[in-house]
Amino acid sequence: MPPVRADTEFADMRAAYDALDEETRASIEGLRVFHSIVYSRHVLGFDFNEDEQSKLKGAVHPLVRTIPGSGRRALYLASHAAHVVDWQVPEGRLLLRDLTDHATQSQFVYRHVWQPHDFVIWDNRCTMHRARPFDDKTHRRELRRTTTLDLPLPASA
Repeated sequence: MPPVRADTEFADMRAAYDALDEETRASIEGLRVFHSIVYSRHVLGFDFNEDEQSKLKGAVHPLVRTIPGSGRRALYLASHAAHVVDWQVPEGRLLLRDLTDHATQSQFVYRHVWQPHDFVIWDNRCTMHRARPFDDKTHRRELRRTTTLDLPLPASA
């Protein structure tokens, strides 16, 4: 663990959706967003060659999703959100930026200040998270990740 702070922030995308006005909720219902690591890393200054780009095709996800189990609605945004499908790119990116700005307001964000032996679990279906900057060239952080799915299992499982 770095001797300096290396916090992680988590935004509650359910609360952010709930706080949208009815007009905005109606206007974004049914929209789909193309997500691409090539896009998000390009914004940070990374380049991918054609072979790498062909292997990293991206995926389309709904902008608003319903969380299984709870039935709550949530925004589905991330740095990989490149553009709104069937929209002009500039207008779509403006919408995504505005929604991200809305969702990352302090009232929707929990900031975890890491301590030795911390164990944090979050639901990626309804949170957006980011590491805060720290000197990763000098200090090492360790992360162990487990991903679970909420898909229905066959009766024989």
